[in-house]
Amino acid sequence: MRGFERRRLLARTRSKSDGRQSHLALTARGRAAFAPLDARSREDIGAMLTRLAPDEQQRLIDAMRTVETVLGARPEGKAAFVLRPHQPGDMGWVVHRHGALYAQEYGFDERFEALVAGVVAKFVERYDPRRERCWIAEKDGEVVGSVFLVRRSRSVAQLRLLLVEPKARGLGIGERLVAECVRFARQAGYRKVTLWTNSVLRAARRLYQAAGFRRIHREPHRSFGKSLVGETWELNL
Repeated sequence: MRGFERRRLLARTRSKSDGRQSHLALTARGRAAFAPLDARSREDIGAMLTRLAPDEQQRLIDAMRTVETVLGARPEGKAAFVLRPHQPGDMGWVVHRHGALYAQEYGFDERFEALVAGVVAKFVERYDPRRERCWIAEKDGEVVGSVFLVRRSRSVAQLRLLLVEPKARGLGIGERLVAECVRFARQAGYRKVTLWTNSVLRAARRLYQAAGFRRIHREPHRSFGKSLVGETWELNL
């Protein structure tokens, strides 16, 4: 610990409630040093998981839940969630939940559901696992979120169809889904991630901004039975 402090990787502050204790935290320099180690660890784990078939991944998830239960995971903490690759049945869920939720929360008509169905169909038909991904979020064995990263060009990827169920919001799922898109885009060799959204999607826009995206264009349009303001956001990698 002292070595980390001398190298200004770690900061130590005395506890206000107990003078015998100290709080340790990474400095900005420490976070910068840790970031590539964390990224490599995530990539290694991701590589191991992608070699597993969907049913094997589910067995692994169930086994990890068993370990948590046996070791006495605290139910009062934030509920755990997992991200996994897409499997049969997920695409129908993505289309259905986008159509239902956007109608309920924003008043979009069935033309939005048709748009989502087109995006999903194109992803399935042209899927390139080296350059594209879909992540499905699960909580307690139930699907609660999704996001896609698709190829726009050799150097540009597009983030699409980010969704988190209302009952699962506040757990960090949306933030994690966006982070996984950015991580994979870098790993796949893209130089930029772009996305298109609407100004009414305030929670999603906050996630994009927090991840480093910047808005580069706004344009009013009439779509899905609503007058909207479309926005294009970009992140340089």
